[in-house]
Order: sequence, then C-alpha cells, then structure tokens
Amino acid sequence: MADSASILFNPRTYDPEHFDPETRRLLRATIDWFEARGKRRLIEDYRSRAWLGDFLDFAAREGLFATFLTPASAAGKDDQRWDTARIAALNEIFGFYGLDYWYAWQVTILGLGPVWQSDNAEARARAAELLAQGEVFAFGLSEKTHGADIYSTDMLLTPDGDGGFLASGSKYYIGNGNAAGLVSVFGRRTDVEGPDGYVFFAADSRHEAYRLVKNVVDSSKYVSEFRLADYPVAPADILHTGRAAFDAALNTVNVGKFNLCTASIGICEHAMYEAVTHASNRILYGRPVTAFPHVRRELTDAYVRLVGMKLFSDRAVDYFRSAGPDDRRYLLFNPMTKMKVTTEGEKVIDLMWDVIAAKGFEKDNYFAQAAIEIRGLPKLEGTVHVNLALILKFLRNHLLNPVDYPAVPTRLDAADDAFLFQQGPARGLGSVRFHDWRTAFDAYADVPNVARFREQADALCTFVETAAPDEEQSRDLDLLLAVGQLFALVVHGQLILEQARLTGLDQELLDELFAVLVRDFSAHAVELHGKDSATDDQQSWALGAVRRPVVDADRSTRIWERVEALSGAYEMGQ
Repeated sequence: MADSASILFNPRTYDPEHFDPETRRLLRATIDWFEARGKRRLIEDYRSRAWLGDFLDFAAREGLFATFLTPASAAGKDDQRWDTARIAALNEIFGFYGLDYWYAWQVTILGLGPVWQSDNAEARARAAELLAQGEVFAFGLSEKTHGADIYSTDMLLTPDGDGGFLASGSKYYIGNGNAAGLVSVFGRRTDVEGPDGYVFFAADSRHEAYRLVKNVVDSSKYVSEFRLADYPVAPADILHTGRAAFDAALNTVNVGKFNLCTASIGICEHAMYEAVTHASNRILYGRPVTAFPHVRRELTDAYVRLVGMKLFSDRAVDYFRSAGPDDRRYLLFNPMTKMKVTTEGEKVIDLMWDVIAAKGFEKDNYFAQAAIEIRGLPKLEGTVHVNLALILKFLRNHLLNPVDYPAVPTRLDAADDAFLFQQGPARGLGSVRFHDWRTAFDAYADVPNVARFREQADALCTFVETAAPDEEQSRDLDLLLAVGQLFALVVHGQLILEQARLTGLDQELLDELFAVLVRDFSAHAVELHGKDSATDDQQSWALGAVRRPVVDADRSTRIWERVEALSGAYEMGQ
C-alpha cells in the first residue's frame, strides 16, 4: 500500500533510482542548491523580482540545461538526450521551489523547439554550443496585437538582395527575451503571399538591431517585449520556411505545453506540506483545525486530486515517449496535461487556502506565491478554452471508435525522444485513433466509485450517439466547452487507472479519488443542463447523468490519516 510520503515529492527522501547516475546526480544537485539557498532567500528573491542570475550560473556550472535539453542528434556528451521522463522530474522540482525558475527553463525549451526541428545543421550546432555555455533561449512567436495568432504576424522580412533578409517588427510576452543567446523568431516575407511566406529564424538578443523594450510583467520572470529594426537575417539563420515554419510553431507548443502539468504538481506539493502542517497545529475553539469535518474533507479532496494529477501526468509521459507517425495519441493527452492537470492544481490550492485562510497571505510562507503562480499555468501555451476546444476534435474517435494498439509500457528508460522533433505536419487530428478506454475501467470494476464513474462515462457515449450538438449548436462554443469538460474527465480517469495499475496503487485511495471525479462529472452535467442552447433531450440526459458517489466513512477516515501524516513531513530550512 502506497503511503502519502511515498507519493508526494519530498526533498528529504527523494532518490529517483529509476534514472541513470548522471540524471540522479543533477536532480539531487538542483534540490541541494535550492535547499542551501533556504526559504528566506527564495521568498525574498520572489518578492524583490530579482533576476535569476545565480540560478542560471548554477545551471551552467552543472551543465543542467545542456544535459537535459540537447537531443542525441546534437549531443556532445553521452548523457545528453531529450528524455521526457527526466524533463518531467525537473519540472516538478522547479515548480516545488518557485515558478520563476521553471519559467526560464520552460521558455528555453520553447526556444529550442524550432531549432531541433530544423535541418539547418549550422544553427543546430550553434544552439548546442550555446547550451554548453549555459545560455538560455527564447521563443519569439506571440505579438502584442495578435497574441499567438500566427496567421497575422507583423514581423516582416524584406529580402536584402544577397539571399538574406532584414527583419522588422515586434514580439510580446517573450520569456528570456532579455538574456537569450538565441531567440527563435516567427515572421513572414514581404515578397511572398500566404503560408509559403512564413519564416522561422534565429536572432541574438545581444545584437544592436535587437531592441529590448521592457519586462511586461511585475515579476522575476522576464517576459519581454522586443523589437527588431532591420535585423540582418543571414541564410545560416533560417530555421524553417513556408508551411514547415507554421508546423514548427505548433509542434514546438506540443513539446512545451506538457511541462505545465508537472510544474503545477510541484507547486501543489510544497503548498500541501505547509497547509497540512499549519492546520494540524492550529488550535481553534480548543481543538486542532483538522478536527473539523469540513476541514478534513477539503484537505482530503486536495490530496486525492493531487494524487490524480501525478498519476495522469506520469502516464502521459509514456505516450509521449512511445509516439510515432502511426501512434499520435499524445496529441490528446498533451492538451489534457495542460488544461486538466493545471486546473486541478488551482482547485487543490483553493481547497487548502479555504482551510488555512489568512495564513495563505503571509509573506514568510511559500503558499502566498503558490496561490498566485498556480493561476498562470492554465493560461500559458493556450487558454483552457483553446485546449478544451482542441480535445473535442478527438472525442468521437476516443469514445466510440477504438482500435488495437500494443500495450504502452512505463517509459523511464534512458532513451532519446527523437520523434518530438519529427512530428511532421500539424494537421489531421480528427483521424487520430485510440485504444479502448474501457479496458482501464474494467480492471477496477470492483472499486465502487470507479464503477459509479464508469456509469457516467458510458452515459457520455450515449450522449454522443443520441444527443450530440447539431450543426447549429456546433457553433455555440459555450455549449461545446461544457461537453469538453465531461469528455476530459473520462480521459483523466482513464490514464489515472492505467497508471494505478502499473504502480500498484491501492484501491482504497483510488476509490476516494474517484468519489471526487463522480462529483465533478455531476457538476459539469448540471452546467450543461443550464446552457441556453441545450435541447430538451440534452437537458434530460444531463440530469440523468448525475450520480452520488459511494460513501464509505471508514475509507475516508483512513485516507484522511494519510493526509494528516504529512504534517511536519517537510519544511524548507531558513
């Protein structure tokens, strides 16, 4: 039986034995650097918006980014590879200590995406060398006026007559734009119309034609606005042209989007140690706060939601690493990690904050920054609504049209995930096929709340077959998003169960988790019932899909005891 301490990341006991020695060393060195820095300095740097120079110096000395973010095809050392499993582990550690550190790493990943997808050998070699030197990278895609609407980019490249271009225009919301050794910039040619005119090129933030305007946020994260004024783009700087540039943009977001889930997990884990420890030691009306039934319920719900986040994200790693031209299931699980896991993170923080109340505002706690930073993750790399709309493209095939696939094993091996930079054209999502989601549920048919949730999942299939939105309703995004939330819960539950099977998670914890998911499904069904354009049949279906979880007071008490055991399990040194 897994206990609470073995499920959550704890710096005191962390030793990822499944990784190779160099990966273990680097993960441990990162933890030790933060622990040596101490909580007071960590919080003060956050409050004073200090640039992350000390952290980046540490990462450079250790070769951290170079080891984790150089694919084998560009590697100069044996331990360098693009390994999604260990990248996920580092995301969690960065989130645990502060999202500012994660952000510098995350936008480096995004900046590298177009480079590692490029056939430009010179640019790839330059990127590998910059990584080896400890440089960070940036992803120059979004703009102040258009956001991430890359169809409308105003970064213009004018031919210079010698095979190159002069680039002029501005970019907005560009992390690391103040310090990046290489900025992957998306633009379009002035002499070519349509998609054939798109260009991805490499720029240097230190060039005199690169003008840093400002940090657009009040944070240690340097989220820049920059402008190029006749910036010279040589042929050696061109990463992609035409439709390939467009595909590189979307495929890079596919790679980077995944990182948000494990960062969210790290934030919630650190906050949970603080919240449970505080609540367990707070005396109110002569009793510990944790003696009150509603407090126990909120903290237990937060804990099981966090366990679900970890199970889903860990399993999604396997599908990323096993993906290929004939298996693109990751294209559903990817927006799920971004949308579902990060919004679960918000719920986890809110549940704990309801318990610790004013304590969550105190300047000497990690929780105060966790409560702020957890809000950002659902809004990065596409909003929740954008990603919900995306997963709807997979709904019918996933629920109703399964095909056979070989079983995907746990992927913790020291392999290079080369396909992530060979994804090809970013289209054809409606043709992606999936294995039968019911298999995961069948394995736990004897767990009461898994069985109850399965009733709701089967009901959703009936909805798709008999009451799906018609052509007119399909233009009502508000209604479709409510359907998307129901579908997301089924996918969420499926991967949770697959990972539970692979890891031997005890059924009692799983039962408590699915009690929460049953309530969530019922709430979203009621929301669908209330939509303006919902038909009578859809309204009737929605109320018919509402279920009450199977209540087991003894089970809930035992899960609460695991949560209570987190009190004092970890506290960062001063």
